[in-house]
Amino acid sequence: VQLQASGGGLVQPGGSLRLSCAASGNAVSINAMGWYRQAPGKQRELVATITSGGSTHYADSVKGRFTISRGNAKNTVYLQMNSLKPEDTAVYYCNADTTSVRYWGKGTLVTVSS
Repeated sequence: VQLQASGGGLVQPGGSLRLSCAASGNAVSINAMGWYRQAPGKQRELVATITSGGSTHYADSVKGRFTISRGNAKNTVYLQMNSLKPEDTAVYYCNADTTSVRYWGKGTLVTVSS
């Protein structure tokens, strides 16, 4: 499974961005997908996850502002980010879980600054 993330960039506080991540290869084996982020000098942390059945989980810091969803083909995951704050600045990574392996995509940088 290969993951390709896109959609990062520079946005002002209060703005919005939408991240996308497309899986290729043996995508039919994917169960859950998700987003993590890593800010400078900090550990990678969970942002949101979504199962193949559509169940979602969010970090407390993004609840009510971010929405994770999957495309109809189930091999794409999106992260709609609203009301962005400077502390959301990080490299965002998508991941995909099969029954035995976790795959990671290359990160996409999100910078929230005026």
